[in-house]
Amino acid sequence: MRKLLLGVILVFVSSLTAMAQKDDYVVRCLAFYNLENLFDTIHDEGKNDYEYLPDGGMHWTPLKYEHKLHNMAYAISQIGLDKSPLGAVIVGVSEVENIGCLQDLVKQPEIADRNYQPILLEGPDRRGVDVGLLYNPTYFTPVGKPKGYELHAHYADGGEVKSRLQLLVSGYLKDDKGIVRDKIHIIVNHWPSRYGGEETSRATRDTAAMLCRSICDSIYLREPRAKIVIMGDLNDDPFNHSCAEVLGAKKERKDVGEQGFFNTMWQLLDRGIGSLAYNGSWNLFDQIIISEPLMNAERSSSQWSYWKPEIFNKPFLTVQEGKDKGTPLRTHKSGVWLDGYGDHYPTIIYLIKQK
Repeated sequence: MRKLLLGVILVFVSSLTAMAQKDDYVVRCLAFYNLENLFDTIHDEGKNDYEYLPDGGMHWTPLKYEHKLHNMAYAISQIGLDKSPLGAVIVGVSEVENIGCLQDLVKQPEIADRNYQPILLEGPDRRGVDVGLLYNPTYFTPVGKPKGYELHAHYADGGEVKSRLQLLVSGYLKDDKGIVRDKIHIIVNHWPSRYGGEETSRATRDTAAMLCRSICDSIYLREPRAKIVIMGDLNDDPFNHSCAEVLGAKKERKDVGEQGFFNTMWQLLDRGIGSLAYNGSWNLFDQIIISEPLMNAERSSSQWSYWKPEIFNKPFLTVQEGKDKGTPLRTHKSGVWLDGYGDHYPTIIYLIKQK
């Protein structure tokens, strides 16, 4: 009886200690979300957006567009709430047609009170989709102009790759008092697809990884201890050559050297947790990779430091029955409008700072 009572007391004390430790820190959520074809209903000159017009293959009407905006806004509104009442203060996004789509998105009632500010630079993608960034200006202040880096690569057949820009946004992450604390560099990516097969298209993503690494190196030249967050749909898994070898993002924290990178998502995939499903198996293309200084920042200081990752795979984002049960609930499948969210789950990292 005494042992049982002692055990109960120890559990109670441990719970109180954990709560106290959590209350000692401020938490910030950074996320990435592939919005799966967020097109408006108007043709953009020079873009192959015909499929997403009212008379196109998807019969993309204003009603469907409004539903899509509400669905994506609701999903974004829920990201990170389990750990922080602020939700996501920064959200990198991909598969967005233009800045107008993001402006429409941030006005939706589900997230309007966060006053998200959208950033998007037009790139050369053949369909006209781009990467972008939403940020809550109360907690993040950009510095300088966002920069877009164009990928120069070719497919195995010699065809030129027309891919999305890699978007660099730098700024300061603030604490709850609005005090500027730490400079963060965010690179939002959407690397070339596996068009023609993984092996045939591998070189295009290796080249994208080289570009991303070059961007990081240029940041390191100015700031040797820069805190960098690489996020995006990389169309490769953490163990693939582009991520593990070219970019050099490690699975284990102990293997990350100075100015190296830690792949926050790799160990999740090892546990069978992915961000998208294909032919009955899981991939984790939607990665968030961090630089060594962010991983090793002192938690006892005023700096932001890495805490933990998450795949945001909530039930409302997930098919609940049928042969696709347990996979992301898409907007369309086989041309049929499902009024869902997207074919990818959002991915998250949490940063913490001592109060």
